[in-house]
Amino acid sequence: MKRREMLLTAGAALVGLSTFPLRWVSAADKKKQKILYFTKSAGWVHSVVKREDDQLSYSEKILSDLGAEHGFDVVCSQDAEVFNGDLGEFDLIAFYTTGDPITPEQKQKLLDAISSGKPFVGIHSATDTFIKENSPEVDPFIAMLGAEFLKHDDQQKAKNKIVSLHFPGMHGLGDEIELFEEWYAFNKFAKDLHVILVQETAGMKGAHYQRPPFPATWARMHGKGRVFYTSLGHREDVWTNKIFQQILLGGMAWALGNIEADIPANINQVTPKANV
Repeated sequence: MKRREMLLTAGAALVGLSTFPLRWVSAADKKKQKILYFTKSAGWVHSVVKREDDQLSYSEKILSDLGAEHGFDVVCSQDAEVFNGDLGEFDLIAFYTTGDPITPEQKQKLLDAISSGKPFVGIHSATDTFIKENSPEVDPFIAMLGAEFLKHDDQQKAKNKIVSLHFPGMHGLGDEIELFEEWYAFNKFAKDLHVILVQETAGMKGAHYQRPPFPATWARMHGKGRVFYTSLGHREDVWTNKIFQQILLGGMAWALGNIEADIPANINQVTPKANV
């Protein structure tokens, strides 16, 4: 039995987040992987990435703890100089950023690395990075990530429908999740998105949610690089939520190639009116 088939079969027999094995899957060669978690804010500074007294931010501490628990290293940085060094030392790069956090030259170096096979994970406000607001133009970073942040309204309890049940991190969660969160609305969706979670807008309060359901978490390929994005992660209590941690770890494991998943483009099938 192939490794992926074995994992999926084992997962199907288990119930509950505490026992499900696909929150994190290590590399097949058991090599300890290194993740760069880049959290520079050149725009709005989210509380979960705000540092106090030179201490790691809330989310940096959580991700570092998850790394210690599951056997991967996390390098946390808010210094763009890291992109002047050798990106080859990192197995995966994750962004929780706003504005223009790195120079155009550094951005091109990053995009070239992803296109050549470097895994990338975007969390929450990564889609609020290098945006071209009120312009039909799509920045190359946004094209890589898969969509651009539009707006959000008040935080509220809402649902995400799971439409890719076999994607790593989704197993055992049922058909939907419900959280109190700051829910992003997007535009400029890439046509090749493999949508994993759909924002269910029915019943939501706020002008920017009065639209058909749209992608909230997805995966895609950028050249040879695997790209995973989730809109979740605004609140501290979301970062400590086991559901969010499972989703993030599953996406990271897939991006790293530790576990395989089919990611056909499904945006037109599951969210046919997303690009409103």
